[in-house]
Amino acid sequence: MAAGDALRYWWCLEHDRVETDEGCANTERLGPFDSASEAAAALENAQRRTEAWETDPDWNDDVDD
Repeated sequence: MAAGDALRYWWCLEHDRVETDEGCANTERLGPFDSASEAAAALENAQRRTEAWETDPDWNDDVDD
């Protein structure tokens, strides 16, 4: 990592843990995030966003306006 570069964090879907840039391939993780705590909440946030999307009539034709 070059001087001045901020450390980034990822949630690894394969290992169910927070990783830094030196972790698994990006295809196996969510991120990047600015902090380890943000990365740790990645699955909760993804679930919340999916639920919101499923009930949003602008994005889902199965939902009544």
